[in-house]
Amino acid sequence: MARNKLVLSMLALSFAAAGICAESAPAGTSPTVANAVDTASIQALRKMGAFLQSLQRFQVRTELSSEQVLEDGQKLQQSSSAEIQVQRPDKLRALMWSARAERELVYRGTTATLYTPALKYYATAEVPNNIRGLIEQLATRYGVQVPMADLFLWGTDDAPLDDIESAMNAGQDFIGKDLCDHYAFRQGKVDWQIWISAGDSPLPRKLVITSRFDEARPQSVSYLFWNLKPAFKDAIFQFTPPKDARAIGIRPLDSK
Repeated sequence: MARNKLVLSMLALSFAAAGICAESAPAGTSPTVANAVDTASIQALRKMGAFLQSLQRFQVRTELSSEQVLEDGQKLQQSSSAEIQVQRPDKLRALMWSARAERELVYRGTTATLYTPALKYYATAEVPNNIRGLIEQLATRYGVQVPMADLFLWGTDDAPLDDIESAMNAGQDFIGKDLCDHYAFRQGKVDWQIWISAGDSPLPRKLVITSRFDEARPQSVSYLFWNLKPAFKDAIFQFTPPKDARAIGIRPLDSK
């Protein structure tokens, strides 16, 4: 995977508020200082990544709000959701839904199946027998994005932390009842913030990304809800097509 894809994409994941008010900055820091890389904030990302890589079986759901900017500058907000169930190294089930579309991905071993319930179509492809290989092949060969794919990149060389241009600790907030450490980063034309659970289980709980490619500064906001002791059974990773479903081919991006 390209080494410049650190910024998370959870369901094309989220976007970081451009301003941090002084009240939220930790004592002794200045939120107005730009281009300073706080090494402790980078270390927090490393710790989060190492913890994510240690998870062998889990379930996580995300609720995403994203902004679309019209030609006249008016913003429209849209919502979508996704859920993944994972059993490393080679099993994953993903559900993606909104008012506009619904998709399902079932992966087991060397086979991945994409299913569109509204159309009753499903397509099967041969893929690598590990989740990171699955994510890369679906994206590069078929243009299919696995929701929350970056959860599998944190803690690896595909999340190059040296690309971060500024990093700061922005204090603490509650996400639900979970006390989280709040960090803000700048990377290229993207600003992003992440809220990581404090304590021994440093899970990402909220992500806000702001695009600086557009003067309107569109944002997206994702909340993540975790279950580290899921009760799902192995059978969920086996796709059984409904009786009225129809198998179709899946065309690579470079095919004519």
